[in-house]
Amino acid sequence: MNPDEYESLPTTSVATNMTAGAIAGVMEHCVMYPLDSVKTRMQSLTHMHVNDTIISTMRDMVRSEGLLRPFRGVMAVVAGAGPAHALYFGAYEYSKETIGRFSDRDQINYMVSAALATLVHDAISNPADVVKQRLQMYNSPYRSILHCARHVYRTEGFRAFYRSYSTQLVMNIPYSAIQFPTYEFFQKLLNKDNKYNPPVHMVAGGAAGAAASALTTPLDVCKTLLNTQEDGAGKTTGLIQAAKKIYRTAGVMGFFKGMQARVLYQMPATAICWSTYEFFKYILTEGARGAAWHSSSSSSDSSVEKQKSESPSDKKQLPDLRYVLPVSAASAEASSASSRDGGRRELPAMSGAGIYGAMSYNTMHSNDANIITDHHHPLRRTTN
Repeated sequence: MNPDEYESLPTTSVATNMTAGAIAGVMEHCVMYPLDSVKTRMQSLTHMHVNDTIISTMRDMVRSEGLLRPFRGVMAVVAGAGPAHALYFGAYEYSKETIGRFSDRDQINYMVSAALATLVHDAISNPADVVKQRLQMYNSPYRSILHCARHVYRTEGFRAFYRSYSTQLVMNIPYSAIQFPTYEFFQKLLNKDNKYNPPVHMVAGGAAGAAASALTTPLDVCKTLLNTQEDGAGKTTGLIQAAKKIYRTAGVMGFFKGMQARVLYQMPATAICWSTYEFFKYILTEGARGAAWHSSSSSSDSSVEKQKSESPSDKKQLPDLRYVLPVSAASAEASSASSRDGGRRELPAMSGAGIYGAMSYNTMHSNDANIITDHHHPLRRTTN
């Protein structure tokens, strides 16, 4: 399929959008996970007063805790990112298409669709984020993902997995409302022909991720405190309380701790996410379209072959029929006399009764019939 046909592809397939979204979500989080670990560590209350950089934080993690320490908790992301992003992109595409039928204001459509998609995404991803960030903390006491999840459930209850849900919504709804319109804006700016264009998808995705992550960093710092409960389990219960503790600890600048790591994480991660999503949507839709075309082509070919294989005897032939006026004896004699006289003949006079009698005969004959019969005697028709 020519890339020019990309935008004409049927994009309403929920299964296609969800499959592409799941793969994109897993790719995004796994590739950039070490930077996410650095960001979480820099937003920790114990590091608020330390002037660490991304490089120094990463170096300290590897030196003191091992080479694989930055990847600790990645399987929690894999378990949560797959279904969360599947519903995220599926809900976004479906909402965008549905709202587009009633409104021609694209930017409002993108923002509303992104907000609806975020509600579904965060409901699934929030428990995974809690486990992930507790495993990312310095001197984390948890041995594995299951150990962390069981311990949190036993000591803090099921609500602990959704303690930061409202904060995450407050952060991610603006994040998505910035990310999706920014991505669509750069798509229209750099991809005016609406082609499948991987470099444009990456640039648009990176710009969208950088803008959205930078503007929502203060809320991300509050979410980290709510998820990790560094000051004691259950002591920080809401966004306002978390914001007060961060302000008392590090002042206004505390809300921007880890912003560089967050932007450096989200920019390539979002570029990977969008380019992977567009790629698999393109591949899956092309495959579905090719299968449909192949099925239609095979059906058409078989129909043509069937018609060709039919013999003439199999086809019903309609007889060649014509209307013939019956010939009377007098007309026959006149015709014979005319032939003897050199071809000139006179039509016999026929009264109305004669016409009526003639029309009463069976007047439909087949070319295959060799004998025409009237009431008086048979006449043989000459065959050409």
